[in-house]
Amino acid sequence: MVEDTYSTRAPAVSGSSIADDQRVRLLFCLVVAIFKAATLIYAAGGLLQDPDNWWHVRVGLDMLSSGTVPTVDTYSYTFAGSPWIAKEWLGQILFALAYSLNGWNGVTLLTLAMITLTVFLLAWYLSASFKPTVAFGLTFLLSLLINPILTARPLVFTLPIIIIWTAELFQASRREQAPPLWLLPLLCLWANLHATFTFGFIIAAFAGLDFLARTRLTKPGLLGRWVAFGMLCPVVTLLNPYGIKAILATFSVAYGNEAVAYIDEWQPFNASDSYLMEAFLLVALLGLLVSRVQIGWPKALFLLFNLHLLLTHQRFAYLFVLLVPLVLAAEIGEQFSWVSAHKWAKGHLDRLEQFLAGHFHSISAAIGILIVSTAAIFSSVSGVEPSPKTSAKGALAFAQQHNLSGNVLNSYNFGGTLIFHGIKTFIDGRTDQLFLNGFMKKTMSAGNSGGKPILEEQMKTYAIGWALLATGDSRIPFFNELTGWRRAYSDENAVIFIRE
Repeated sequence: MVEDTYSTRAPAVSGSSIADDQRVRLLFCLVVAIFKAATLIYAAGGLLQDPDNWWHVRVGLDMLSSGTVPTVDTYSYTFAGSPWIAKEWLGQILFALAYSLNGWNGVTLLTLAMITLTVFLLAWYLSASFKPTVAFGLTFLLSLLINPILTARPLVFTLPIIIIWTAELFQASRREQAPPLWLLPLLCLWANLHATFTFGFIIAAFAGLDFLARTRLTKPGLLGRWVAFGMLCPVVTLLNPYGIKAILATFSVAYGNEAVAYIDEWQPFNASDSYLMEAFLLVALLGLLVSRVQIGWPKALFLLFNLHLLLTHQRFAYLFVLLVPLVLAAEIGEQFSWVSAHKWAKGHLDRLEQFLAGHFHSISAAIGILIVSTAAIFSSVSGVEPSPKTSAKGALAFAQQHNLSGNVLNSYNFGGTLIFHGIKTFIDGRTDQLFLNGFMKKTMSAGNSGGKPILEEQMKTYAIGWALLATGDSRIPFFNELTGWRRAYSDENAVIFIRE
């Protein structure tokens, strides 16, 4: 599967047919992107299932209101005043602007736009190596596999960036060219959107290794430009409100913290919970073994690195799903003619492709009208709301009606909505920087067998005045036994306990 020698791609086809080929390719990419958006828009509430959706919007609104970025925690009472930075500040502001314009409909539309752009870019870069029909099918399959991360969180803004970054760097390596300098501002933007920008350094390093393996020190000038590019990567990411703190914050999870063991998305990959992903991995492995596709050792290492991330933390499955096909596409397209974009471009367009090429402008206009009209209709209808499993809507209405006051002991999934509604939290989703030093471990232990004394200790330490718990919270039986406490409210998603 791995070889040490490299071949360069055959020169592009010339002639009048190139324009038609590009039009067909573009339309296929547009169609698969719109198709993906269509599958999401009818279940748009699924993009607001995460409890963090709430607090990302609130933090953005507060930054817009104050004109400053936070440096200490003001949203919890348990860690109030502790150092905390909104390292995803730009993404949070974008969500806040969308919310200010059109509420949760606006947030959902913005998320859909990012997903649509991501799918289009993935199809575009894949179709450079695969013929349009193959690129279409593969793109839609890959887009299904990343569904679990498609939610209104700042990560969604980085998906188009990481595709461009990876594809362009490995294309430059394959062409034995210097890395494009215009990618550096893109990395700077990434650094202000989400903490995953440090993966950009790693991707650039693998692309540089690929270039080194191809040239074998025969082009020292170009190699020097790759080294300079790599050195500039961390420098440009310092252009953010927090400077070096934004980079250092990413290591709090990379080197592990106590919250990682308790949050689902940070758990190791579990095949029993993800049959589709398991099937994809097995089929991909089978394909690599049976086809004996030849790739260079840097790309083989890149594949293994992303596989390691997937198996270690299931939240990074999207890196494997999006980036490995992008990086291997050139070799696969070159070595297997039945999927090759190059061979397809040499042949004659079929009837469908001829129709698409001949009516390119009218079809493009129709797609544009469809997008604008769908967005307008979606914006005008009411109804998109975050999941009731995270909103505690009825419970918070009860708390307001009965003037519940004092510190609230809340379940993790209600932390975001409490922040959004201006209620200081016991715990929330900002566990990458807060709720450490044994706090998370003790809080989780309070729900275990024999955890009642721990719960009582925490309630005394933090002067708990009332509790807002998810119906499945394991601490509820302990509250039922606590002297001086009673259940004041319950529905299918939330329970409120108050002092007698």
